[in-house]
Amino acid sequence: MTKVVVSEFLPEPHLERLRHRFEVVYDPDLYADRTRLLAEMGDAAAVFIRNRTGIDQELLDSAPGLRVVGRLGVGLDNIDLDGCAGAGVTVLPAVGANAVSVAEYVIGAMLVLVRGVYDMTPSMVAGEWPRQGHASGHELLGKTLGLVGLGSIARQVATRAAAFGMGILAFDPFLPDDDAAWGTVGKVELETLLSTSDVVSLHVPLGEGTRDLIDAAALASMKPTAVLVNTSRGGIVDETALAAALRRGSIAGAALDVFSTEPLGPEPAATFAGVPNLLLTPHLAGNTEEAVHRVASMIVAAVEEALA
Repeated sequence: MTKVVVSEFLPEPHLERLRHRFEVVYDPDLYADRTRLLAEMGDAAAVFIRNRTGIDQELLDSAPGLRVVGRLGVGLDNIDLDGCAGAGVTVLPAVGANAVSVAEYVIGAMLVLVRGVYDMTPSMVAGEWPRQGHASGHELLGKTLGLVGLGSIARQVATRAAAFGMGILAFDPFLPDDDAAWGTVGKVELETLLSTSDVVSLHVPLGEGTRDLIDAAALASMKPTAVLVNTSRGGIVDETALAAALRRGSIAGAALDVFSTEPLGPEPAATFAGVPNLLLTPHLAGNTEEAVHRVASMIVAAVEEALA
């Protein structure tokens, strides 16, 4: 029976579907035991991964029969794509399956950061009445959303932001000028987007061209009232520079779902200690109950077809 390895979490109904057709080795923590992972890959035809299993040359060399990598998500920075192509291994990402979940996260983060009232519960419970003046925060109506990257998730964000009455700008040098998305989204250079947007949301892969894309200089070019949301990949934002910008008030807020080091160790976590108007979540923007099952269903079906 053909063997498949599942090195990270996969919901039980989708495991059962696999078990009807394949020999399945499943351990949601297998990614952390590199020696065992490489041993299990020796006779595997497929592997299912999320973002913590590294598909590198060492793994490819240990898996001569590997035909398919099923990526339970969309980011590919943990996969050696050139190595896979050279070894004849097909990489199958779940493009679009969690786009709604990520888009809703972005909208929720925007609302929280721009309005700026949702951290008052401890003060209220303590008997305080933290009603400074008569105005609190801002509306999204009439504000400008800047999207760095205009792929499927960014387009879902744009649709929802437009319903709030926001204007939409985007920077995406790889998207053709005749793409239909430009009909409702203003095309600008990154410098213009950063300096004019009230909310900047990142939707690009991590690579040499995007590492530290949002650095100290980029943050300094943003409005002091602007907020930043990153649901794409850690490493795109210089986290030390972001923490410093928030502390001195040169931007108004930020939400990070992805980090240069995942999970955060003590030293990276200390970077964010005491930083105001900052939302941190552990790479969960795309992991609603609905999205987890959509992703799993899509990739299980795709791997079944590839191994047929």
